[in-house]
Amino acid sequence: MARIAGVNIPTNKRVEIALRYIHGIGPKKARDICEVVNIPAERRVNQLSDAEVARIRETIDSDHMVEGDLRREIAMNIKRLMDLGCYRGLRHRRGLPVRGQRTHTNARTRKGPAKAIAGKKK
Repeated sequence: MARIAGVNIPTNKRVEIALRYIHGIGPKKARDICEVVNIPAERRVNQLSDAEVARIRETIDSDHMVEGDLRREIAMNIKRLMDLGCYRGLRHRRGLPVRGQRTHTNARTRKGPAKAIAGKKK
């Protein structure tokens, strides 16, 4: 099992798909990394040599922000918005949708399970 950026990537998948298991790498970045390292798209992770895995690891470390660093930066950006007290920061603080979605109905993912209101039934 190959370990890249602190993540065990699956061995029986194609390299392009397996790289997506790393937080911060999506389809486009995975394709770009494979092109830079000169790995064919149909190659599987278990067919890679140690040198190729090392080249992938070096490319990701030097050119892309992934995993812990990326999570930390996102958390710091959200914390900055909350400290500023701007509208987006207030929405984050209250646990409500940030990007203008309706909250009268829906928004259950952000608001959590519905709370019953006492004395509503008549």
